[in-house]
Amino acid sequence: MLELLIIKPSSLGDIVHALQVATSLKLQCKDLRISWIVRDIFAPLVQASTVVDQVFIFERNGGTKGFLRLMREVRKTKFDYVFDMQGLLRTGLMASRAITKKTVGRTDSREWSSVFYDQKVPLPPDGRRSHALEILLQFCPVLDAKPELRGKVKFRQVENLKLSFAEGKAGVQPILMFPDSRRAEKRWGGFMQLTQQLVRSNRNRKVIWAGNNFIPARVGLPADRFVNLTGNTSLVSLPTLIQQCDWVISNDSGPMHLAAALGVNTLAIFGPTDPRLFGPYPLNSPTNVVVQAPAGNLKLLQAKEVYARLQLAESRLKKKR
Repeated sequence: MLELLIIKPSSLGDIVHALQVATSLKLQCKDLRISWIVRDIFAPLVQASTVVDQVFIFERNGGTKGFLRLMREVRKTKFDYVFDMQGLLRTGLMASRAITKKTVGRTDSREWSSVFYDQKVPLPPDGRRSHALEILLQFCPVLDAKPELRGKVKFRQVENLKLSFAEGKAGVQPILMFPDSRRAEKRWGGFMQLTQQLVRSNRNRKVIWAGNNFIPARVGLPADRFVNLTGNTSLVSLPTLIQQCDWVISNDSGPMHLAAALGVNTLAIFGPTDPRLFGPYPLNSPTNVVVQAPAGNLKLLQAKEVYARLQLAESRLKKKR
């Protein structure tokens, strides 16, 4: 049995990418057991992953005592490899305290974390201009695996979980939107206008808003065709919710990456960030659509433009079926 510890505490999108790499490693490497250090707020998603065997929870606000308690738990297992996929001083310290034969980190690591590594994986051919997921895939050859995606991420379903509010009408699956993002400059303000257009265009279409932070929605939308779950979306139910929907429309955010990883049709709205580096992967997939705001300014992007791109993408997908 080969024991691997992955250190990737945050953030949601980065964790999803690392789970995709872990899925590929599990399919390519026999008798691989994967443990993971993850921040407490993201732990439910990693615990639900079918490829992660053991989860160590990092309490961000636990202070020195919390850190030492975490490392005492980690040191109960002897690892063959530790992969620091985060590349920060804090995660480098975690890697240094683990009992392992080899510690592997990123070439582009920061905060002097590289002093704790026995080996650093190279960047892809495009260097720092590579997609974030392609950078993490470079850990695969350390275990004699190919640096490519294999399989799709899967999660253990919560027992008896049935999201009845997400059931479509007349066979039409809902559209799921994530109007929020961690950074203000990545939040598009046209989700309400887009919702109104979608509800008007198809009487059987249901639109669901979801996310960690509550975002008020104006009244006037039919109660049976619009559900606002913002501020009331659990992380553990997120994969099930996403998989029940036809499209996910999102800012540049963690849920966008999760939708793409699950193979659900994804329309990503980008402002100042570069979709070539941080967009839904793979970028050339017909199920992954990117709308880039003019001059990278989301205030210049109108709802009718996003709606038109969605209609075009739906039409193309129908022709392929």
